[in-house]
Amino acid sequence: MRVPITKARTQLAELVRRAESGEDVELTRHGHAAVRLVPVHTVLSAKDRRVLFETFRKSGAAKASAGVSAARSQDFLYDDETGLPR
Repeated sequence: MRVPITKARTQLAELVRRAESGEDVELTRHGHAAVRLVPVHTVLSAKDRRVLFETFRKSGAAKASAGVSAARSQDFLYDDETGLPR
């Protein structure tokens, strides 16, 4: 639902109620979206955030590929026998 800010002033309580019930409420200025009303309870709880982050972590681990070890990535700069720079 899109409502001009000028009309929202007189309907604010109703618009908040609608947003709390899950309806999308956008306030417009000169026909362009200015702000969106969203209920506070849509913020994830600490437990839900933990579950979400764990899901992301597992997804990233599944996509990771083995590469060259960072500990060995610059070995070509040093002589094998003396260990000094070439």
